[in-house]
Amino acid sequence: MKQDIHPDYHFITVVMTDGTTYQTRSTYGKEGATLNLDIDPTTHPAWTGGGQHLMDRGGRVSRFNNKFGGFIKK
Repeated sequence: MKQDIHPDYHFITVVMTDGTTYQTRSTYGKEGATLNLDIDPTTHPAWTGGGQHLMDRGGRVSRFNNKFGGFIKK
């Protein structure tokens, strides 16, 4: 195995959105660094079962619905 090609793998502290913390090994930052999460399994709709929200920027969603709305069975 080649020397000096692998990143430093060390312990960091991860802080979830609700304030809970855990330690894991990572290549992020330096030894003892803290990673604050903005989205985690306690807040993300994919894990919480929340609804998906579509943002209509510039009417794209509206144009799509007008164009292809007839194909969707309700």
